[in-house]
Amino acid sequence: MLLKDEVEMLRRITLFSGLPPAKLKLLAFTSDRVMYSAGEALFYQGDIGDAAYVILSGKADVLVTTAGGPLKLAEVEQNSIVGEIAILCNTPRTATVRTTTPLEALRIRKDDFLKLLADFPEMAVEIMRVLADRLSQTTAELTEARSRNERMEA
Repeated sequence: MLLKDEVEMLRRITLFSGLPPAKLKLLAFTSDRVMYSAGEALFYQGDIGDAAYVILSGKADVLVTTAGGPLKLAEVEQNSIVGEIAILCNTPRTATVRTTTPLEALRIRKDDFLKLLADFPEMAVEIMRVLADRLSQTTAELTEARSRNERMEA
């Protein structure tokens, strides 16, 4: 994929859509293109958060470790971003991301990602929207799971 194609792919991602073309070009240039086969992990739950990943093509599952084994929380695909929580919160990875198909991504190093947020506050607002949506979905799923458990116990 050419640099201009990577820039166009980044522009399609809501998080980056408001960035000027020159900044998108710099982001694409400083990012690493990485490729994974089906079944490979981009990162593991508990790893140090050193980068975020923009999915260019392919799909992956977001998994957490539970006493009963891995639990799938979500599926991510083209134009999704993963790994940003560990960067923003300066905590270990909250989940494992494992590919289900061959996957291509841009790996954005932590320092570059944080600099973008500092330079473009509107991007930080968009990150908050993404995280709020994820929290809302997680809350709804937790509420549903608790309701099922209560019905089973009754």
